[in-house]
Amino acid sequence: MGLQEDFEEHAEKAKTLPESTTNEDKLVLYGLYKQATVGDVNTPKPGVFNMRDRAKWCAWEAVKGKSKEEAMSDYITKVKQLLEEAAAAGTS
Repeated sequence: MGLQEDFEEHAEKAKTLPESTTNEDKLVLYGLYKQATVGDVNTPKPGVFNMRDRAKWCAWEAVKGKSKEEAMSDYITKVKQLLEEAAAAGTS
């Protein structure tokens, strides 16, 4: 399986992450996903009163400069990690 297919598969798996997934982890995934699919952040930073969109923008900005392939690989690794943590938490 190629990197693109693996990435798409893990993007689908990310939708099954539990509600308990932290916002920080969700923002990391968001930033990596946007970097992998769009590239460097290309929109103005949202205003201070738009906290949700501003946090998402900052997460994307944090991975600025990563190649598409590197962002895909990091995204896959993060989804695997979160799924493993969720499985471990479910068995305890």
